Amino acid sequence: MSAQADAPNLDAMLEDVHDERTFIAFVEALANDFALEQQLEAENPSGKYGSGQLGWENGTVDAVLGAAAAWGHIKMLTGHPPPEANPWQRCAHIIYAGKFYE
Repeated sequence: MSAQADAPNLDAMLEDVHDERTFIAFVEALANDFALEQQLEAENPSGKYGSGQLGWENGTVDAVLGAAAAWGHIKMLTGHPPPEANPWQRCAHIIYAGKFYE
């Protein structure tokens, strides 16, 4: 089994976020996904441009949080997509955006 197969299904977990417990489980899975990406990149680095092997565009805590905040600002300003009714899921979406938003 490859290390990538061990990566959590973050999209599925994101859809299941509905309370504090599931939010914390999502954040933990996101952290594990980031750690796995760092391990994979150390073993076999991706190219200088583009995302890492698990789709991470940002490789440091400040870059991840900055991208998450930028994504949140854009979504707030444009209203697209409309915010989720569940604030736990909205927070999970914002944090998750730190993985892919540049």
